[in-house]
Amino acid sequence: MATSLPSCALYLLLLLSLQHPSQASDTLTANQKLSGNQKLISQDGNFALGFFQPAALVGGSNDKWYIGIWYNKIPTQTIVWVANRGKPVYDPVLSNLIISDDGNLALLANHSKSPMWSTNIRNHIATSSTMAVLNNSGNLVVKHDSNNSTVLWQSFDDFTDTWLPGNKLSRNKKTGVIKRLVSWKDRGDPALGLFSIQLDSNGSPQYILQWNNSIVYWESGNWSGNAYTGVPESSPSNSYPNSGYTFQFVDNDVETYFTYTVKNDAQTFTRGIVDVSGLFQTLVWTNVTQAWTPFFTQPKAKCIVYGVCGENSKCSENAASSCSCLKGFTEKYPENWKLGDHTAGCRRNVPLKCGNNGSMKTKQDRFYVINSVKLPDDARSIDAADVRACELTCLNNCSCIAYSYDGSCWVWYNHLMNLQDNIGGSMYSISIRLGASELPNSGTKKWRTTAIIISGLIVLSFGVTILYFSHKRRRPISGINHGDGSLISFKYRDLQFITRNFSERLGAGSFGSVFKGVLPNATIVAVKKLEGFHQGDKQFRAEVSTIGNIHHMNLIRLLGFCSKGPMRLLVYEYMPSGSLDKHLFGSSSTTLSWKIRYQIAAGIAKGLAYLHEECRDCIIHCDIKPENILLDDSFVPKVADFGLAKLLGRNFSRVLTSMRGTVGYLAPEWISGEAITTKADVFSYGMMPFEIISGKRNLEHTETSMGTFFPVLVAKKLLEGQVQTLFGSEIFNAVGVELERACKVACWCVQDSESSRPTMGEVVKILEGLLDVEMPPVPRYLEVLAEGSKNVKFFSDEPAK
Repeated sequence: MATSLPSCALYLLLLLSLQHPSQASDTLTANQKLSGNQKLISQDGNFALGFFQPAALVGGSNDKWYIGIWYNKIPTQTIVWVANRGKPVYDPVLSNLIISDDGNLALLANHSKSPMWSTNIRNHIATSSTMAVLNNSGNLVVKHDSNNSTVLWQSFDDFTDTWLPGNKLSRNKKTGVIKRLVSWKDRGDPALGLFSIQLDSNGSPQYILQWNNSIVYWESGNWSGNAYTGVPESSPSNSYPNSGYTFQFVDNDVETYFTYTVKNDAQTFTRGIVDVSGLFQTLVWTNVTQAWTPFFTQPKAKCIVYGVCGENSKCSENAASSCSCLKGFTEKYPENWKLGDHTAGCRRNVPLKCGNNGSMKTKQDRFYVINSVKLPDDARSIDAADVRACELTCLNNCSCIAYSYDGSCWVWYNHLMNLQDNIGGSMYSISIRLGASELPNSGTKKWRTTAIIISGLIVLSFGVTILYFSHKRRRPISGINHGDGSLISFKYRDLQFITRNFSERLGAGSFGSVFKGVLPNATIVAVKKLEGFHQGDKQFRAEVSTIGNIHHMNLIRLLGFCSKGPMRLLVYEYMPSGSLDKHLFGSSSTTLSWKIRYQIAAGIAKGLAYLHEECRDCIIHCDIKPENILLDDSFVPKVADFGLAKLLGRNFSRVLTSMRGTVGYLAPEWISGEAITTKADVFSYGMMPFEIISGKRNLEHTETSMGTFFPVLVAKKLLEGQVQTLFGSEIFNAVGVELERACKVACWCVQDSESSRPTMGEVVKILEGLLDVEMPPVPRYLEVLAEGSKNVKFFSDEPAK
């Protein structure tokens, strides 16, 4: 008996090893099963397969489980494939993933013999050697052990919402089968959603985004031989940075497909995804931020996505939240909205009184007017002599929920889809049908409401009079309590009061002086008095309104304005750490670490990329320099004075000529008289990383033994492979990769030709390590100009002579 115990234990261990794959195994064989928290892990450890629950389950549900594949080495749960998308199991311990007797990979739940999901392989001979292997590519493959080259089934042929490198988006010309990505139903449910991406079923060499497998809302444009015409990101790089992606389009007698691979893919996690919001994105995992960073997103405008906000809602491109329910409606599924999924739309608060509108005992439904919109889809045209007839026709039809009249009568039945706010300056209006209680102050109670309003005005006037005489010395600030984020229209005397008659000047720039102010709620603000300004009041207010709607963490926030006679003032958020130039070249006692310097360079790039590429109307700053970069208390950079070029109009060119001399921050096109584009901002930005790195004005280096204009010197040292000699081995060894990256991107930004300079969006990706960057040539324009101008005082406050 003493020897039988070890034998039993050995037998049990052997039995267990046959029943369950080990944690390190990438293979499931016919005599094994996977259940509970067991996993298959690819040989390189990058992918895992097992039971999971979505990270964002809606409604607090926690009993739905799925078989899926995810990234095994990153902390953020990222699912790339799901087997049982629409059929969850409810107990992973009682559920098993097995190789069934017929040779299929199958999911069994609660001891059932009927699979919840199966690979459904047909016309093959089932053998005991059938196995499932999780490859390093993230592809789950079913094959025979005796014939590894023959794939019986693979997850790469069973797309969910994710496109991994090496997989094909394809259309089989013989069978007509199209492989397409389909979004999740919502962020907590991997069932089939509304949005998909696929190659064009009509045969054109492009891929398309669709809603409900029926309505195309975005096209890539045809393949031109090396790129899609509507996707410049797919074009191979020539003189400027290589993205690391390789794209391939194949069209032969059997199939058409598009695929991509990634250089150094062992170190890079990347994926394409059709999100529940209808956007198609390529994302890259960034170790520094421990987050997925978008490399490519389409469509650029969110409101282009069909049905992105669902029914009975409005999409606004420039609002903080792009989707909002119409008046009289609330979110159908509020939890989904919190997770950024609005596709379920909104429901009506109060039922319509359809059928009772002719009764004197019942309040009639009424209409709420929304102006300046793009009208919803599925409008129906009906005969109506005028707007009143159009309204009555809709009111008398139980199914009619809205109308619009522009000389013709348009009506909508049952639902409103794709209503958009002020697209392209649209002047259309739409009248939404609501229950009478949603629009109060009507009918027989109008007199009561009027009386209440009059009484309220009397009380308010009396109260204001008392407050005026009792607090005359404590002048109230008019309009200060805006709680909706809209701009405040200040009175000039209010700004005099909060700035103590403009007594504390924070600084002076090209556009005027800035003063410190304190609002009654103790909020500190910066008040800029614009100088040399002659724009009319109406145009000024329109331009300021546009600037006030621009929100980004790396752009200074405009809070309000004042327009009185010839005076124009802007009120901004206050930045306690002041401007960047004071920390780089001034007497600031704060020494910026390399981490903060790099953060500042990247943050400025992000702010400019937003102005150039993400605003409805592209904004060219035209005056990028350290003096216009402000820092908050955490040294997060914020670009200031954007949009002022448009406000100043013709006066702006005069301002620039006296800004920083010849080779300060101005692009060569300012001097040559060529048209100014966003690439002028790129050049100006490019001059700053040299100064951020060194802590000196670029020209100050010529006073040392270096004797060469610093940007030119950096470019030459890069080509020689000796850039480390400019900064010292100790610094370079600590931050060499980022330092060299910053020097390269700066040199590319200051190239003579606009076409050779990157976009600011590309600059951001380079600094974040998402784009490779080639060695830049020496910027010839700066080299020649600096050589011929050694005796010029470039950085004086006066223009160069």
